[in-house]
Amino acid sequence: MRNTMEYRGYVGSVEFSEEDGVFFGKVLGIRSLISYEGVDARSLVEDFHGSVDDYLVQCEYDGTTPEVAYKGSLNVRFRDRETHRRAAIYAIEHNQSLNSFIEEAVREKLSLAK
Repeated sequence: MRNTMEYRGYVGSVEFSEEDGVFFGKVLGIRSLISYEGVDARSLVEDFHGSVDDYLVQCEYDGTTPEVAYKGSLNVRFRDRETHRRAAIYAIEHNQSLNSFIEEAVREKLSLAK
């Protein structure tokens, strides 16, 4: 079971409140708060879609550009200097930038997760 869902390029979380007996979530990867809920899976998905649609309509009305998650750039922080150093040296030795090495490593890891 996945704890996310996707609609129109937005990824939303799926959580459950035992206390309230409802499913709920929010759109991930953007600063704006887009939240939704439902009493069952179908109503959760419907509210997720409606919330995203409402957000896009509001952006159009306001004349603002909707936020886009996962633009393709991020700031990576290593837990220790040694890992950073070793990665940089590996990249240099293999005629790569550190960015291309990290992207390659992430792609490799994701291909194993399928």
